[in-house]
Amino acid sequence: MATEEPEVPKPDGATPSTSPELDLKKLHSLPSEQQDLLLLSFTADLAKYVDRLDSDAASASQASVKREVFKIIGLSSPLPTRTIRTNIGRSLGGVLEKGNRKILFESINELVAVVNTGKIDKDIHAKHAATHCLGMVFETAGESAIGLSGLACSSILKLLKSTHTGCRGSTFKALKRVIVGIKNSVDEAIARDIWKQARVAATDKSLFVQAAACVCLESLISETTYFDNSNDYERLQNAIWRAIDSSSVKVRHAAASALATSLAKSHSESPMKDDVPRLKKPKKAAKTQPNGDADDADIERPESPAISKPATQLSFSLSDILRQLSSHYCRPATSHRARASLALCYAKVFHHLGDTVVENGYAEIARHLFNDLLNHPSNTHNRYRLLTTRRYVRIVLEDVIGKEIMSEAGQLKAAKFLVNDILKDYPQALRERPEPSKQALIGCLSALTGLMHDLGSSTNAISDICRDGLLQVLQHPSYTVQIYAANCLQAFVLACPQQMLPSLTVCMNSVNRELGLLSGQRKAPRKCIGFAHGLAAVLSTSSERPLYGSVDVYAQLLSQATTLLKSSGSSDLRISSTQIQVAWILIGGLMRLGPNFVKMHLSQFLLLWKNALPKPLTKDNIAQRGLLELSFLAHVRDCALGSILAFLKFNSRILTADVSKRLAIMLENTVSFLQSLPQKKTQEEVASRLSPALQLYDYDIMVRRRVLQCFTNLLSSTSPSSQESILQTNLLPLAISAFADPENYAPSSLSASIASSAGNFDNLWNVGDNCGFGVSGLVSGFEVEPLSGEQQSSLRTQWLTEPGPETDVSRTLLSPLCGAREHDALLLYISEQSNSREPNPPSTQVVDAGIELFGVSLPLQTPAVQSSVLEQLSSFLSATSLQRDPARKAAITVNIATAFLAALKVAVNDTSFARGDLRSPKVEKKIQDFLRIFITNSDEYVRNIAAQALGRLCKSSGTNFTTSEVKHLIDLVVSDRDPNARSGCALALGCIHSQLGGMAAGYHLKSILGILMSLASDPHPSVHFWALDALSKVADSAGLTFSGFVSSTLGLIAQLYVMESHSNEASSQASSNLEMELSTPAAVARCTDSIINLLGPDLQDMTKNRELILKLVEQYQHEQDSSLVASSLICLEHLAVYAPGHMDFAAYVRNLQDALISRSPTIRNAGIEGLHNIMRRDVRDVLRSADQRLEDDLWAILEANPDHEVVRNIFQNWLHQTGISETEEWVQRCHKIVTRTRARQEKPPTTAGPKQTATVDLQDEEVAGFAAASGNAKDAGDAEPSSGLELLRWQVRAFVMECLSTLVSMIAKDSAMRQESSAELQLQQKIGDVIRIAFSASTAGVVDLRIIGLRIIDQLLKLFGSTPDPDFAEASLLEQYQAQISSALTPAFASDSSPELAAAAVNVCATFIATGIVTDVDRMGRILKLLVAAIESFSEEAETSTIGDLKGLSSNAQVMVRMAVFSAWAELQVASTEQKYLKDVVAPQIGKLTPLWLSSLKEYARLKFQPDPSSISTAMMQPGDLDSIYSALNRETLLRFYQSSWLNLVEAIASLIDEGSDVVFEALDGKADGSMTDGTQRRLSDIDYRNEPVAFFFLLFGVAFEALAARPSDDVVTTKQRNLDILQALKKILRPSVSGHAIYKDVVFSETMDMLDRLVLTEGLDVQAVIVELVRNLSLGHPSARPSNGTSEEENISEDIDQLFELTKIIVLVLAGLIPGLAESNNSRPPAEMSDEAVSLIRLSLDALVDVAEVFPTIIRTDLHACILHIFSKILTTGSCQVAVVPQALPIFKRFVGSLALQAQSTTIEQICRTLSTFLTILKNAQKRENEASLACEKNALLASTILLTSTSTIFPASGPFIPALVGKVIECLGNPTTTNVAANCIRSLLSVQPKSAASSAIARRLIPSLLQFVVTSSELEGLDDSRTIVTHTLTASAKFMDSSQIFLFTGLLVPALLSRAKVEGKSGYPETAARLLELASTNQQAFRSLVGSLPEAERGFMEEIIREGGAGSKGREESNRGDGREPTIALKMNFDA
Repeated sequence: MATEEPEVPKPDGATPSTSPELDLKKLHSLPSEQQDLLLLSFTADLAKYVDRLDSDAASASQASVKREVFKIIGLSSPLPTRTIRTNIGRSLGGVLEKGNRKILFESINELVAVVNTGKIDKDIHAKHAATHCLGMVFETAGESAIGLSGLACSSILKLLKSTHTGCRGSTFKALKRVIVGIKNSVDEAIARDIWKQARVAATDKSLFVQAAACVCLESLISETTYFDNSNDYERLQNAIWRAIDSSSVKVRHAAASALATSLAKSHSESPMKDDVPRLKKPKKAAKTQPNGDADDADIERPESPAISKPATQLSFSLSDILRQLSSHYCRPATSHRARASLALCYAKVFHHLGDTVVENGYAEIARHLFNDLLNHPSNTHNRYRLLTTRRYVRIVLEDVIGKEIMSEAGQLKAAKFLVNDILKDYPQALRERPEPSKQALIGCLSALTGLMHDLGSSTNAISDICRDGLLQVLQHPSYTVQIYAANCLQAFVLACPQQMLPSLTVCMNSVNRELGLLSGQRKAPRKCIGFAHGLAAVLSTSSERPLYGSVDVYAQLLSQATTLLKSSGSSDLRISSTQIQVAWILIGGLMRLGPNFVKMHLSQFLLLWKNALPKPLTKDNIAQRGLLELSFLAHVRDCALGSILAFLKFNSRILTADVSKRLAIMLENTVSFLQSLPQKKTQEEVASRLSPALQLYDYDIMVRRRVLQCFTNLLSSTSPSSQESILQTNLLPLAISAFADPENYAPSSLSASIASSAGNFDNLWNVGDNCGFGVSGLVSGFEVEPLSGEQQSSLRTQWLTEPGPETDVSRTLLSPLCGAREHDALLLYISEQSNSREPNPPSTQVVDAGIELFGVSLPLQTPAVQSSVLEQLSSFLSATSLQRDPARKAAITVNIATAFLAALKVAVNDTSFARGDLRSPKVEKKIQDFLRIFITNSDEYVRNIAAQALGRLCKSSGTNFTTSEVKHLIDLVVSDRDPNARSGCALALGCIHSQLGGMAAGYHLKSILGILMSLASDPHPSVHFWALDALSKVADSAGLTFSGFVSSTLGLIAQLYVMESHSNEASSQASSNLEMELSTPAAVARCTDSIINLLGPDLQDMTKNRELILKLVEQYQHEQDSSLVASSLICLEHLAVYAPGHMDFAAYVRNLQDALISRSPTIRNAGIEGLHNIMRRDVRDVLRSADQRLEDDLWAILEANPDHEVVRNIFQNWLHQTGISETEEWVQRCHKIVTRTRARQEKPPTTAGPKQTATVDLQDEEVAGFAAASGNAKDAGDAEPSSGLELLRWQVRAFVMECLSTLVSMIAKDSAMRQESSAELQLQQKIGDVIRIAFSASTAGVVDLRIIGLRIIDQLLKLFGSTPDPDFAEASLLEQYQAQISSALTPAFASDSSPELAAAAVNVCATFIATGIVTDVDRMGRILKLLVAAIESFSEEAETSTIGDLKGLSSNAQVMVRMAVFSAWAELQVASTEQKYLKDVVAPQIGKLTPLWLSSLKEYARLKFQPDPSSISTAMMQPGDLDSIYSALNRETLLRFYQSSWLNLVEAIASLIDEGSDVVFEALDGKADGSMTDGTQRRLSDIDYRNEPVAFFFLLFGVAFEALAARPSDDVVTTKQRNLDILQALKKILRPSVSGHAIYKDVVFSETMDMLDRLVLTEGLDVQAVIVELVRNLSLGHPSARPSNGTSEEENISEDIDQLFELTKIIVLVLAGLIPGLAESNNSRPPAEMSDEAVSLIRLSLDALVDVAEVFPTIIRTDLHACILHIFSKILTTGSCQVAVVPQALPIFKRFVGSLALQAQSTTIEQICRTLSTFLTILKNAQKRENEASLACEKNALLASTILLTSTSTIFPASGPFIPALVGKVIECLGNPTTTNVAANCIRSLLSVQPKSAASSAIARRLIPSLLQFVVTSSELEGLDDSRTIVTHTLTASAKFMDSSQIFLFTGLLVPALLSRAKVEGKSGYPETAARLLELASTNQQAFRSLVGSLPEAERGFMEEIIREGGAGSKGREESNRGDGREPTIALKMNFDA
């Protein structure tokens, strides 16, 4: 097989200015297969060229394009096939649409000439192409060629006589385009000719022609007015009634659309019946039409002898339209397919009528559907017809009208109508309002359920009337009505959870009342059952809405159920059966509460089940019992098994081996009971029936169903070790008898039995008797219901069907069964709400359960058992009775194939069941034999199932088995020409390769591909379709092994795409009909996508393959089939990932935008997915390429489907990428969407809505004006419909609010990380809009919106609470909005509020008070009063705590609100430490709050840490305390409330501890009684030591420690802040006055240290800072830090001294992480400079380390000092620490070494000397200037050395090399201009050391000579003058510290030096010298006088001159600067000789 890329000949290229030209010589010189590809490539390029032309270029290119088009039309080889026709039609139509249309008439005439040439079938392909081009030309430019339309249409109509099926269908397509192009300008005679031919063709044998004719009829109706009369409408009806009965879905849809268009067009509010003038036609010879009907003959006769019926204007009211559809629907002769088509017609009519008409006429529509359809006798007397009608009504009323058409206000109005006008009429209360029928109630309840799902929380507006109406209908005598009412009640409680407790209470009381009446005359057992089902349905919602449940109710229900079971034995059988059924229904509903509830009563349940499912009686005993008693026994077992099934569904976690074994025994007992029942199915007398409608056989079926379901669930829930006991039962025979036994079946009716006879049987799936001869309900077309835990990976449903209501209607016909809720009431409380699948009939459920049990258990059995079971299956399938019953055989075949597929899914681990094994050779062979038969079955659904099973069998069995099977399939293809066999083999080969994967199936790839590519060219549509499907499976699974076959495969699919035989326009009628259902082009497109995914990024390097793929994908884009267009979008989506540089990104984005507004759900979904993927990468690129309408289109999709996750993700990705940079735009976007209104076409009538209590408080005019400006303060559902405007759905607005909340959260995080956040500034500028949005939401009519609105207000308060107003700095930014914020809180405490809303509002109240917007307590008003009142309400353990007007809270809701209140006050207490005005607010309540906080923390700890109470037996618990008994049930719910509040409580208590409040210490010791309200504080200046901790210490410490140790579940930022808050609180708690010695206990201390170590290593610097402070406090408070009286420090080395080392280690660990090189493992490159936070942490750590060192005993302290000195040395030698760290560390170093000087130990002195040596070494190295930090390091080393020596001079040795070395370095640095200033200051410190010591004297002796030399020596270096001044001043000042013996000598040296300096500097230096001389004179006058006296005369005179000039000038300046207020100064005597 070829491996090179396909040789696709390229046509002659075209530049942008020249059109492509087709080289015919080159074309004909190529092989035939290459000619097709060349022609495809050329026509695609031509069409693309035309698409890119502008108007002028199109005009210039018209002639050349036309020439090429006609050249292709005239080709005899290759022929212009469908794809070619599409391209040339696009080209010619496009160039005429854009250009000047000079050649328009010429082109039309030439095309008409081609059509009219020769006989009809001669050159039919050219005529076909010309016809298509004519249609395209008229569609694009028809308005300019109206005059030629008649000629064109007449010519086109002639082709209808052709035998070419595709040509005839294309004729109608072309005519439709002509009509669309010229619209009402078409000639009436021509239009009527088309009308006539289309009506005739609507019943053609070709499905393609039928569909095209119906589409043509629709265009005539919609575009012209000629047929808007009664006569033409009747003829249209006659044609449509036949077309809608077609076997083709597309034909039925087209026919329904045509009829719907006619009906919708004729709609009128006030219909009129005016006569329509008839067209006078010229006489012509009568021609008979071979396919004409009587009506057509009348048209041809110009003068009929009979009186013709006058034609009237077509005008129907809504009721007329509905009546016409229903009249045909309810005819007994109407087929199932026709009814489905009429259901589609209903949907299309309503879409055409629009939302205004439908909403205004909803009442009429609903009554019509309920009464004229559901309640019609022809439907009610046939079960299948009734159920399908019910489904159609549900689809039309709920999916089409409810979801797609009606707005939110319309939905609310419709729900009110259903409740008030239908439900409340039962039972009948008024004579003029009759009671609705049973079927009307069922339809009404179903519609109301759908509306409640859509409305969600806005259902609260009608909650009261809904509850009353539903509870009233629950007592209806019809079981079906009860089930639907219970289901509706369930949806109602989910939407309005506040109604849970009232509904439970009413139902429970009603059950008790009706049970009490059972023994009397007014007994109504059915009412009991109805209320019980309602109870169970409401109970099932409690797990989803735990906040609203009640433990008391659960306990009462369980007690009531057990009481009923115990007392039922003393009643009559029928009464007892009702009691037992009610009891087990209640128990089944309680099972939904989960293991936490069930575990406590499991032993009780097991005993009840054992009593209900005892060991079977003997056969003799059974025979003696009557049918009534047997029915009772079966009924009891059915009810009990239902509760067991519910138990297994929701409580598998507590299913132990013992429980599994006991349940298996009970189930086995039930099986034995079933086997003992009489086998003869007799018609029982009503008197001997337990229930009038049920016989013993029905009870048998129901019990059998439950047994099989229980066994399956038991097997799936039990551990493998416990499965053996279950498998030992008689499982498999029971299972296979359920679905494969020919005798275990009773035909549903005599007619079905006759129809199944060998001669009459046609198709199993069209039987429509709701039994299907016992076929499984798991199969619906090509879909097979997945098993439990199976991943649904099949994409077939996505490309063979289109999602939506129309598909749901069509899918009904795929099965002979139709489900209904009454078939299995157990699903009310064991199925998820999202699962809308209705259960099949009980007999079908038995089959389905048997198949699933077979699939689960067969792989787990031994090979011997497996083999025997398969033998039994084989005997069943080959039974002789099946030869006479082909329908039953077909059903058994489907069942066995499905069972094998299920078993093989389990065997290859595709499900969550235990895997098992089917690899025994005998078993494999027998399964293989079955599947080989099924593969060649005539039923394509069976072949599909068998192929999937065969693929998994090969995967399970291994290589050898696979090899033989692949060979067998290939041989079968070669030898068997049967299309069924060939298509089955092709699909099987694809499934085998798909299951095995590329590596395992690589050996077979070449042979599989070869046979599939051969079959893909087979002319039979079924064969080549399934071959292409298999080819795509192979490509998907092959991987790299397929790369060598890519080119050949691409070439093949391109050829097949071009071929006429592989499309619905094939010439053969049979092929065309098959192609209508299984579209080959769609399969080709899927193959293309598979190859794109296969190649991946390699596409960028494979030029030829890529170009061919791009051409194919572009072709798919212009197809009419929605599946092909969707496939093109999927291909482009993948190309955008793998080869983005080779596609036009802007064009792709525009294609996606077009897809968003497509009417096809498939195209729309593909467009949304593609847009989601590219916007996830870069939103800005997409927005640059997209049109402005992109955002509006996305919002429109979300409005239509508010739960569309992909669209929501698009907006969320958009927000996350641009929210920070485009904050202002996002605020505007949110504001626009929240206030956007939907324009109504017509104002609906005004209706009075229910009174709302949660309205905006408009007492304040400012608030009123703000509410008016906010757009709308009410929800859309509460708005007056007469306004004509309506907001978007509340779900959409809630999503927008969520986006806004996310935006504010993002900005808050951004501002926390940055000092200046531009996003915060933008939000600040838009703060008014944001508050307006939040205010509008918080006062809306929907609770969910209110919650989000308050959340945003809370976020804004926290973000901008302390931000000043930019215009008025003295005021807060939010101060101007305080009235709006206060008013927004009002609805949260109204009576219609919710606990969640009230809790959120309490938090906002606290935040509002804490932010300081209002600091005056008197102005806090109702907010503060509310919080104070809440303390009073929730401080007492009352059953009914309230807040505001919100009452009736459940126990869980009370906990939620209580914790919100306590948390709010805790937040205020914490804030009061900074906001002093809060002291007055909080102080009066502290006495009450502190015990409440501690008790709440205690409860939190109990819930979190205590063992599960459910593990304790009920008998051991104290009776009466239900909350403690069922605490495990509410544990998870309550923990959420406590977890969100506990940290605030701990912080509040910690802040009180920090303040030293006596109240908190009394409470912590458990002594508080709540009476202390004064803020008495204790002094905290000294540490308050105590040995024992306070009573609540371990509570506080435990919850904080656990939170720090637990794995974080929040995001990083939230976790970091939480850890920081916890540590801050711990720092205050872990003080001796609170913890005593408890923290220092070994276990507690070691765990704490481990946690702190982890936090230091993993958390940020802010957390480390708190840990350092905490560790410092723990060290200073350690018992070892406090020596006992009478013992020396040396003797006080306790055993727990290691704890001090652990604490010190943490501080060192922090420093090691910050200072490079300090830790051995710290090899990371040091940062260039440290952050301020890091510097602050280093300073804090060093300070703490110095403090901690002092508490160690002396014997240990010395070693610690060495470590600290090493740390300082390391800091000094680190370059990155020089600028910021060392200046912060030197003061701490000075304090530390100063403390060392007090310890005159030899070791200490040695350490100091070594440190000085180290410093000098650092100084020496720094002088080498090896890096940028060397200079700073030199200066810092000099400073550190000086500090060290001056601080320890008293103990530093005077002798030794250290002082000379230091002095030398100082003098050296003094002479260096870069360090001279630092050195000069160091000299000042060295010479001024006090007290004097030997070291200081030695320093002075060495320094002074050098300094004198420095003073007198002048230098040319810059920067030394200032240092010389400093040194001079230092020398002069040092004289003060000399004794009298030294001063004379020193003065004698210093004065000459000063005079010498003055001589050098001149008069500029006189002032400084004079000042120094005077200072020296003042120090010791005697010494100075003697020195002056000894000076030579010249020197003395010079000195006098210096003092006179320098001192006099100074004196003069001083005198001039001295004011009157200055004190006088003393003038020194200048003449020292006097």
